Amino acid sequence: MSELTLTELTTILRECAGEDENAGLRGGDVLDTTFTDLGYDSLAMLETAARIQILYGVVLADDVVVEAGTPRELLSLVNESLAEGP
Repeated sequence: MSELTLTELTTILRECAGEDENAGLRGGDVLDTTFTDLGYDSLAMLETAARIQILYGVVLADDVVVEAGTPRELLSLVNESLAEGP
């Protein structure tokens, strides 16, 4: 896959955190909303990183994932890694 989209990221986040589809990421511009404000803790973010690694082959250090404060930041990290290639 060449790029992780916001739609794909929200699907991964929901699956990893067991989020109700009517909460947090539903609708609106969430790119710059902090994961904390969206209701995601560090454990959910680490689960998300593990799923991204499985699906996209992108390995992100745990501290980098936890420091990514918003969906925009996480998307940038993943997509930069994908652009660099293996």
